[in-house]
Amino acid sequence: MPSTHAVDHPGVIELRQYTLRPGRRDELIELFDREFVETQEETGMVVLGQFRDLDDPNRFVWLRGFRDMTARHHALTAFYGGPVWAEHGPRANATMIDSDDVLLLRPLSAGTGFAVSPAERPRPGAPEPERFVAATLWSFPPGRHDGPDLVRDGLLPVFRETGPAPLAALPTESAPNTFSRLPVRTGENVAVVLTSYPDESGHRRHLAGVRDHPLVRDGLLTAVEGARTAAPRTLRLAPTGRSLIR
Repeated sequence: MPSTHAVDHPGVIELRQYTLRPGRRDELIELFDREFVETQEETGMVVLGQFRDLDDPNRFVWLRGFRDMTARHHALTAFYGGPVWAEHGPRANATMIDSDDVLLLRPLSAGTGFAVSPAERPRPGAPEPERFVAATLWSFPPGRHDGPDLVRDGLLPVFRETGPAPLAALPTESAPNTFSRLPVRTGENVAVVLTSYPDESGHRRHLAGVRDHPLVRDGLLTAVEGARTAAPRTLRLAPTGRSLIR
C-alpha cells in the first residue's frame, strides 16, 4: 500500500546518477521497484522517478524528494539504518561501480517543483510507459544567481509557451549535506529543467519551437550561454514501470 508519510510537494530533491556494472541495470531496477519504493517513503521521503539512461546501458538515474533538509536527515538515517537496506542493500551495491554522482536541488521558485501523488504509483511489475523524459542541466559559476534567474524568468516562460510545461525547474540546494554517509557534489551551481513527452520527436519539436521564439532569437539564449560555465547537458531518460515522473 502507498505510504501515508510520503511527501507530495518536496522542497529538497536529489538527482542521483549511478554507473552500474555491465549488464546489471535491469537487475537493479527490478530490485529497486520491488523493495526500495514504499520502504523509503515510509521514512518520510518520496521516490519521484526511476529511469534508464538512453545514452548509456549501464546508467541508472533516479530522483527522490524530502520536505526539507531536516526531514532528509531523519529519513535517510531511518532508511539506511533500517532492516530493508540491511537485507537488500548489499545486493543493490553489488550492481554499482559508482553512486556518488548526486546533485542536491530545490524548486527554482513557487510552482516549479514536483507535485506528485504516490498513491497513484503503479504496482510492481507494471509495464513501462511509452514516455520520453529530458533533464537538461545548465552549470553556472558558484555563488552567482544571474544564470538560474535567466532560466526562471526567461527560458521557463518560453518553454511553457511553446510546448508542454516543464515538470520541474530545480537549482542547486546550497545547504550543507548533513548525511555524510551519502556524498553529494559540492561547489555546484546548476539549474535542471525536466520535461516529458510521448516520444523523443516531441522533445525535438519543442526545442525547435524554443529556438524559434522571438525572445530566444533576440538574445535570451545568448545571455544564458554567456552566464554558463559549460555547455548544457541533457539526460535522455526512459521511465521505469513504477516511476511517478513520466
